[in-house]
Amino acid sequence: MLRGAALGAAAPLLPAGAAAAAPSEGYRKGAGAVPAGSATLRWLGTSGWRIGVGDDRTVLFDPYITRFPTGLFGPKGGFDAATPLFCDEELVTRHAGSPELVLVSHTHWDHINDVPHIARSTGARVIGTETTYHVLRALGVEAGQISVVRGGEVLDFDGFTVEVVAGRHSRNAKWSYFAPGTLHAVPRRAPRTISDLPEGDTLAFQVSVKGGPSVFLMGASDFEERAASGLRPDVLMAATPSSTATHRYLQRLLGALGDPATVVPVHWDNFERPLSLPPERDPVMDLDGFTGLIRTLSPASRVVVPDYETLYGADMRPAVTA
Repeated sequence: MLRGAALGAAAPLLPAGAAAAAPSEGYRKGAGAVPAGSATLRWLGTSGWRIGVGDDRTVLFDPYITRFPTGLFGPKGGFDAATPLFCDEELVTRHAGSPELVLVSHTHWDHINDVPHIARSTGARVIGTETTYHVLRALGVEAGQISVVRGGEVLDFDGFTVEVVAGRHSRNAKWSYFAPGTLHAVPRRAPRTISDLPEGDTLAFQVSVKGGPSVFLMGASDFEERAASGLRPDVLMAATPSSTATHRYLQRLLGALGDPATVVPVHWDNFERPLSLPPERDPVMDLDGFTGLIRTLSPASRVVVPDYETLYGADMRPAVTA
C-alpha cells in the first residue's frame, strides 16, 4: 500500500533543480536484446503482474484482483481500516489462471488479499516473508505450499529463476510506514479486516526467464540499494512514490539497476476500480513527473505506462497472438 492520502499529504515529486544523470551501460540493453515471444506480461493493476513463461507456465506477483472499496480514494478522512476482507473468487480465478508460483512483496491487503484463494484453489507455491507465511496459514493455505525467504536467495524453477531481494516499504510525507509490524506466529484469529494485515517487511523479486527477459518487480516505492546493486534487469517495474520522503529514490534505483532498457511505472492507479474499467490515476501520485524524471535520468530507457487490457511481450510491446 503506497498511497500517501492514508497517512498525510504528499510532497511534490520532483525536487527543485533535479540534475540529469548519464545512463550507465545496461546489461543486455539494446534493440532486440530480448526476444518478444520468450515471455508475456499482463498488468493486474497496483503492483500486480501475470507473467507467462513458455506455453503454459504462469508466475504471479502481488495479484490483487478483487479491488474492493475502503474509502481510500474518496473524500479525505474516508478511509476505513475496519473494512472487511473480501475475495471475488470467480473474478480472481478468471484473471489468475493456473499459476505454479505466486510471489508476494508484503502483506498489506492490496498485495495479498487474493493470494489465499489462489493458493488453495490451484496448489500454487507462494514465496514471501515469515509474515506472509503466518497470514496464509491462518487463512487455510497448506504449510507445504509456502516458501519463506528473507532476501538473497536465488531459486531455480527449471526454465526461469527467481532472485529474492531485500526491500523496503515506501513512507508517507511524515517519513512513516503504513501499517508496519510483523507476525512471528499464526494469529489465533484469521484476519478479517484490512487492519489485521501488517506490512510484515517488504521484498522485491527479479524473475529471469531462460532465453528471455529479466524483470525486476517492486511492490512499494523504496528498496535496499546495496542488495539491488548489480542486478541489471531488462525490465524494471518501478513503484511510483507518493512523497519525497525517500532521498533520491529514482536516481538511486536506476543507478543501482544499471538504467534498465525498459522502465514501467506501477502502483499509480486507483486500485478500488474494477480491472474491467480503464486505469484511473491516483491524484496523489505524480505519474507525469515520475515518467518525466525517468526520461531525464536515463534517456536510453524506454518508458511504458501500462494498461489492464494489453498483453505485452517480453520486450513490453503489445504481444502478437494467434
